Amino acid sequence: MIERVIATDAALALVAQLQARHGADIFFYQAGGCCEGSHPMCCAPGDLTLNAGDVQLGRVGGASFHVSRSQCEYLLGMQLTLDVRAGSQGSYSLEDPEGVHFVSLTRLWTDEEWQTLAAQPAPR
Repeated sequence: MIERVIATDAALALVAQLQARHGADIFFYQAGGCCEGSHPMCCAPGDLTLNAGDVQLGRVGGASFHVSRSQCEYLLGMQLTLDVRAGSQGSYSLEDPEGVHFVSLTRLWTDEEWQTLAAQPAPR
């Protein structure tokens, strides 16, 4: 099975650190927008309400990763890699006080991966 969302070692280490501090049920929401306006937010339960229009693309380090349905349609053509960069974004994302922020890097699927993905269940 091909994962639609994967993570670097640095991102997985930060996820584990945040889970130890905020609980195992933290989750990600990929903000809409474009380019730099589109970044993953790490939230604790109650920080952000997911609704029926949100789709879970996958899991990273045990944390679910969600996007809006319209964003999902756009992202289906690529794999996301969750990574970490230095610097605060001034957001309410859980990692912000650490002086770092999560980023999503994208890679287009190969023809072979497209064939495999066609046989997998679509994100819901």
